[in-house]
Formats: sequence, structure tokens, C-alpha cells
Amino acid sequence: MVRAIFPGTFDPIHNGHVDIAYRAARLFDELVVAVYDRPLKSALFSPEDRINLVKTTFSKDDNIQVMGYGGLTVEFCQHVGAQVIVRGLRVFSDFEYEFRMALANHRLAPGIEVVALITHEEHTFLSSSTVKEIASLNGNIKSLVSPHVETALKSRFIELGEGQSIVPTSSLRD
Repeated sequence: MVRAIFPGTFDPIHNGHVDIAYRAARLFDELVVAVYDRPLKSALFSPEDRINLVKTTFSKDDNIQVMGYGGLTVEFCQHVGAQVIVRGLRVFSDFEYEFRMALANHRLAPGIEVVALITHEEHTFLSSSTVKEIASLNGNIKSLVSPHVETALKSRFIELGEGQSIVPTSSLRD
């Protein structure tokens, strides 16, 4: 049995993540979507909220599990018996970052392989930051996230109040 993990902060999970997870679940016997609890960037949702959103997303999928973790990804792989780390590539600039991470992970744990799946064309622009910014500006995110994630984003921005967003600004405001 080959177990793979698909790690990320998933703040929030979006359709690009979902697409990569489903494709990976077809390739491996079991997929663990691993929600990292201590991202370097500010998170909009708590680790518990992010885990719950991801669990809801994959609640009907028998070969997809959802777990939170902290520390090194390769150590989490060893802890859960995973032999593969799955990563998604959207654009060329992702490759350099993922390549460096794969080399570092291979140095730390040579027995763990990294498999990169190239996103489908309709998701190349999609990132959690983009989703958060559009949602913070009351934009339509129905085609970007699952309905329960859309609801959670709307609620979170209402909770934060006007002008209290932790979403970095980009050209979408122009």
C-alpha cells in the first residue's frame, strides 16, 4: 500500500487544492491531506477551522484522510507511514520553489519521494491569497471554492469587520 500526503496551509482550501487531491487519490492507495498548523504567513483561519473545512470537503471520500501537523513535513510523513509527498504546480515560478523544497526534503529523508502534479489550466491563477482577497472585497468566489468554504469566508470577514482583513493587497483592488 502506498500512502501519500498532500501538505499545505489550506487557508482556505480552494478548487485547485481539491483538484490536486482528487487526482492524487486516484494515483495512491491512500491520501492524507495534511494541514500545517504553523504557517510563516498570517492565517485567516485557525488550524482547527482549516482542518474542519478540509474534512468537510473530503467527507465522502474513503481513501482521503485529513490530519493536522506541525514541524517538518518529512517527519510527519514518517509518523504516518507515507512514502510520497504530493505537490501542485500552477505556474513556472512554483517549480523553482518546489524543486528546492523537494531537494531539501530528500536530503532530510531520502526514502520519501516527491510527486508534483501540474494543475489544470482553469486553476493556474488560483491561490488561497487570491480567494481571500476577492472574498474580502465581497467578490463572487462561487467558482473558486466549495459552498461551505464560501460561507466560512463570508462569516470570517463579517467577524473581522471593515478594514480588519489580514489579506495582503494586490492588483485586484485597482
